[in-house]
Amino acid sequence: MASEVREAIKNAAEKIAQYVEDVATMSVETQYVEVGAASFDQAKLAARTVVKLDGDSQTVIPMQQGQAKLEVDMSVFDVHQQNVQAAIDYRTKMMNALLSVLRSGSLPPG
Repeated sequence: MASEVREAIKNAAEKIAQYVEDVATMSVETQYVEVGAASFDQAKLAARTVVKLDGDSQTVIPMQQGQAKLEVDMSVFDVHQQNVQAAIDYRTKMMNALLSVLRSGSLPPG
């Protein structure tokens, strides 16, 4: 009986550790392919955002040559921002689920 309890606690701790790892760093990459490309394997990075749980973040945004200077490629950047917001919303759900598990002391089925 005691070994079963220890095993259950170990399994719960491993699941919680995995949840924490999943939400500790959020990385969003927006890629593109040229129309007519043979496959999505040819996708190229257009923008990337990495946000860590402590609030540190890094963003690489698409730039294009304007008339006198580099300018943000707003059409790609807007799509990337939508992807980042979707990831933030999902991360919030994951954090709420983790907090719920920690408060209740039971793991969701899975």
